Amino acid sequence: MNNILSTMVLLKSLASFCFLATVAFAVPAQEKRVHHQAHLSDHVHDDDHGYQYDHEAFLGKEDAKTFDQLTPEESKERLAKIVDRIDTDKDGYISHSELHYWIKHRQRRYIEDNVNKHWKDYDSNHDNKIAWEEYKNTTYGYYLDEDFSDVEDKDTYKTMLIRDERRFKTADRDGDGIATREEFTAFLHPEEFDYMKDLVVQETVEDIDKNGDGKINLVEYIGDMYTPENGESEPDWVQTERKHFSEIRDGNKDGYLDTNEVAQWILPGDVDHADNEAKHLIHETDTDKDEKITKKEILANWNMFVGSQATNYGEDLTKRHDEL
Repeated sequence: MNNILSTMVLLKSLASFCFLATVAFAVPAQEKRVHHQAHLSDHVHDDDHGYQYDHEAFLGKEDAKTFDQLTPEESKERLAKIVDRIDTDKDGYISHSELHYWIKHRQRRYIEDNVNKHWKDYDSNHDNKIAWEEYKNTTYGYYLDEDFSDVEDKDTYKTMLIRDERRFKTADRDGDGIATREEFTAFLHPEEFDYMKDLVVQETVEDIDKNGDGKINLVEYIGDMYTPENGESEPDWVQTERKHFSEIRDGNKDGYLDTNEVAQWILPGDVDHADNEAKHLIHETDTDKDEKITKKEILANWNMFVGSQATNYGEDLTKRHDEL
């Protein structure tokens, strides 16, 4: 039974390890490695036609759906409690930084859910921390005893172990060999943390750099995106990517992508949507123009923050309300 569990956990790790490659089937191949910031809402941000964008940005998409079912009175009551949570310094005002942090927090709920799902698997001694040894033994323990002799592609698993250890140590900011929940989140989702981005670039180069020279040439760049079938004509998008490599990606025109050029490619400087939304909400509700908002100002504009359709009441409306 333990062997089966270890195998299942290892496969989860393999799935994470191969994530960038599998994304190619869901999005255009030439975009599969680029990490863009997620939009706050699928709705168009147009306040003249409603506040659904603002609702989803402020509450998160799932909780915005729940609030749609509440009466105005219930929405206001719950909004007041949320305001108290956003006001972390308890000075009676919501600053831009507090609102910005809150919106970022709501948008990261999907990451938190993923971390929570795996936390119990790895925190074997239930101390609310995960040591490297706990992670390694849970994920690789059975195979370590056998030197990976029971797996078909042992080199792949050995590489996974080396990369996992390096990533774990990078995420472990204080170097104590133990990951807090925040550090474990950085380990599982490094692209979300500034201090992990050099590692994201390094792993990307290692994935694509087939000849091991530490940089990416045109053949490797295209080969990561496209493998021709016998007799198949090269698609137009591949020819476009060849031009992008030479004209855009290869900034110094030396025929290779170094780590700086890879970083500019896969980690573009996106607009901070949460920052813009925080500024927008404050601008629209800050009646005395002191560049911060009070609970009174927020509740006076409750419809912009949480809204309400006051329609049908679902059976599980109360399940997640207390989490807000």
